[in-house]
Amino acid sequence: MTFELTWYGHSTWGVTVDDTELLIDPFFDTPFTDTDPAGLDPDHVLITHGHADHIGDADRFEGTHFVATPEITGYLADNYGIEQSTGMNLGGTVELGDAFVTMVRADHSNGIDTGYGASGGMPAGFVVSDTKPTQEHDADSISFYHAGDTSLHSEMKDVIGPFLEPDAAAVPVGDHFTMGPAQAAVAVDWLDVDTAFPMHYDTFPPIEIDTDEFVREVKATGSDADVVVLDGDQSYTLAE
Repeated sequence: MTFELTWYGHSTWGVTVDDTELLIDPFFDTPFTDTDPAGLDPDHVLITHGHADHIGDADRFEGTHFVATPEITGYLADNYGIEQSTGMNLGGTVELGDAFVTMVRADHSNGIDTGYGASGGMPAGFVVSDTKPTQEHDADSISFYHAGDTSLHSEMKDVIGPFLEPDAAAVPVGDHFTMGPAQAAVAVDWLDVDTAFPMHYDTFPPIEIDTDEFVREVKATGSDADVVVLDGDQSYTLAE
């Protein structure tokens, strides 16, 4: 089983589950990445919400299948030329090749392209796993939680952690528009993950932080999670 994560900066992640390649929130205008999105060929692109720093490079993947809320998929079809898409909503799970993708709650705003008009529906996070989530614990399953842009919310403790059982989580830590290091650390503790990755920081001035603060805050919660601060374009392999 191959389960590899690649962070391209901000909230943009590549997730490879066996032979299936996913890309989450394509936005490559960051100081972290040297990747030319034209060189990527994902099977599916997942969109957590419609802000410009999450869909800014969606048009670079015109021929790819997209997954997002129906409001976002409709907008992408009308404005970005995206012809292949699946609209879904919170709580749903779709099978994408070797991966199962569950859309979960995020607490944030969702004006499309950071505009003040059209709404993208509910913002979301995604749990990507190699098996379909059930109430039966599967010790061999591997799963990754991309929290999207969010504040701390109790479903992390009550639903996402105990039911979807992510092994690793990428949480926003930049503060101002999302959780900062302290609340993100509480999220990591509630989720009871083995590995935590900070994201959505240092892209522009309001969200510049010291990631060492996040490391200290996670330790202060008593969590045993290993905090991994990736460089842009760096990959990490999840193991069973």
